[in-house]
Amino acid sequence: MSKLITALNNLATLEELAKKETTIHDLHPISKMFTTLIYLVVVISFNKYNLSGLIPFILYPVLMMAMAEIPYKPLVSRILIALPFSFFAAISNIFFEKTVAFQAFSVLITFGMISFTSIIFKTILTVMAVLILVSTTPVTKVARELIRIRVPKIFVIQMMLTYRYISVLIEETGNMITAYHMRSPKQKGIEMDHMGTFAGQLLLRSFDRADRIYYAMKCRGFDGEYRFAGSNKLNAVDWIYMVTLTGLFIGMRFINISIILGGIFGF
Repeated sequence: MSKLITALNNLATLEELAKKETTIHDLHPISKMFTTLIYLVVVISFNKYNLSGLIPFILYPVLMMAMAEIPYKPLVSRILIALPFSFFAAISNIFFEKTVAFQAFSVLITFGMISFTSIIFKTILTVMAVLILVSTTPVTKVARELIRIRVPKIFVIQMMLTYRYISVLIEETGNMITAYHMRSPKQKGIEMDHMGTFAGQLLLRSFDRADRIYYAMKCRGFDGEYRFAGSNKLNAVDWIYMVTLTGLFIGMRFINISIILGGIFGF
């Protein structure tokens, strides 16, 4: 139960961080969204063996977190959730790509090790970039701008409802776990024999709760349209931020800064 409460607190933490007033928070959502998109595309486009080219990209999330006054702990805890997926997707590279790339301090470094590290590093960079966007831009503003750039409303509304009501699903799960433990006080968790029934009941309760939420929304006038107040246009600061960073990312994609600095300092 404590883990579910922690999950709810984590969602609330991101919303609280997005309400801060800093230079990064005050930027137009479009400029931050476009910059984040270019950053993701550039990072993902790197060859899996080009680890040195990825290293300079760590500066973006570090600087953004400092300027937006975002604490490291909430973001690191969320990155750890994504890492197991990339870890198991990349671990096979170590076993199948055994060609030696170079030797470092009598340790043979294979291409599989390099590609494994590259995939993990890409995961960290991309997840951090998305978390920084969410931590500096309220989800309502993100949805508003997505509709303004002609993203289909059905996708935006689904995103909003999923984000808003995932806490309701966690709450329902917590209630069911509490009821289960009251009937089986000696059980520390849910037995595998009961897991199917538990998941089925959770699905049925989710359908029922979704119906009640939908009827409540209809009673308040919801007709499938996402209405929002008008937003300001991009100002000079927004354009400078967006053009400067996107140009820098694209330039770093084709110019390996790590190799240049290594040559200058003799690394």
